[in-house]
Amino acid sequence: MPFDFTPAYLLLEDGRRFDGRILGAQGVALGEVVFNTGMAGYQEVLTDPSYTGQLVAMTYPLIGNYGVNDEDRESDAPAVSGFIVREAARRPSSWRSSGSLEGYLKVHGIVGIQGIDTRALTLHIRDQGAMRGAIAPATVDSDGLFERILAHPRMEGLDLACGISTQRSFQVKAEGEERFHVVAYDFGMKAHSPRLLSQRGCRVTVVPASTEVEEIRRLAPDGIFISNGPGDPAAVDEAIRAIREFAESGVPVFGICLGHQLIARAFGAETYKLPFGHHGVNHPVRALRGDRVEITSQNHGFAVRAGVDSSAGIPGAPELEVTHLNLYDGTVEGVEHRTLPVFSVQYHPEAAPGPHDSRYLFDQFVEMMEARRAPAEGTA
Repeated sequence: MPFDFTPAYLLLEDGRRFDGRILGAQGVALGEVVFNTGMAGYQEVLTDPSYTGQLVAMTYPLIGNYGVNDEDRESDAPAVSGFIVREAARRPSSWRSSGSLEGYLKVHGIVGIQGIDTRALTLHIRDQGAMRGAIAPATVDSDGLFERILAHPRMEGLDLACGISTQRSFQVKAEGEERFHVVAYDFGMKAHSPRLLSQRGCRVTVVPASTEVEEIRRLAPDGIFISNGPGDPAAVDEAIRAIREFAESGVPVFGICLGHQLIARAFGAETYKLPFGHHGVNHPVRALRGDRVEITSQNHGFAVRAGVDSSAGIPGAPELEVTHLNLYDGTVEGVEHRTLPVFSVQYHPEAAPGPHDSRYLFDQFVEMMEARRAPAEGTA
């Protein structure tokens, strides 16, 4: 498929403009501009529901060299609002490829731009923070586009998770013998999370974000999984009651990304927006227990508010212990309840894309379910 050389531009809400050419579908795309530092994994980025409402700029200069395929998707279709690259590969080269990045974006109606200075854009976002922006053909009037950008909602206060959650419950069967039944709240869950639980003998029932506690209780889960997702955790209340009720009844609860933030809020913590977020597959995180470092995959724009010393605890949530810290900026990357079977991490242990340093957390979740079942079996 030949490239489209139609001139286009990226305009930011502070007036900064970057000129390039259209990549993918023709049209205008509005959203929050963020950057991702991954050298690979662009298809997983495109299909990650946590990127809903965002224009994602890849910092690595050449994107699309291994094409796209049906196996690496994290959802059925791209979730990004727009895509920004320095250079898109003219032709993919991989035995797994079933198409090009350019064609994939066109088929799914995703507006992108290439040929801009993504290094300058990244440095600008690092200095000024993530901000609203738009991608548009050069024929679109910049003054009118600027007004549309300023009228576009900010990420703070937005509940995007419920809009992309599954509308109907569905199940992922356990691989091999079924050992446990996990109910997963879908706030924009990536496909790899239930897959990893399935590999550990868990039948996973994925439910809409708005599912009531009473309905979950009827499913008799052995554990509750709170997924990742986009938007402001302060605008999402659906899982708060479930987190507390199931945890207090002894059912293990495990959350990642947005799920981590919701667990923290359920026990009294506050969340806040980061200047430009954490987006990439190379973020170092210190696990305080065992004093080791994990290289993690991350995608979030909000974080749990910590005290002056992050390792000392979380204001408003004395029941939570900090278990992981980000080595870039000291933000809270993991918490665990001091007495209840609840834990969470800010990053993506399913790591699609990314390193596999943190997959032990799924084993930890299974161990919690085993520990809960053991006393009951002992008295049978």
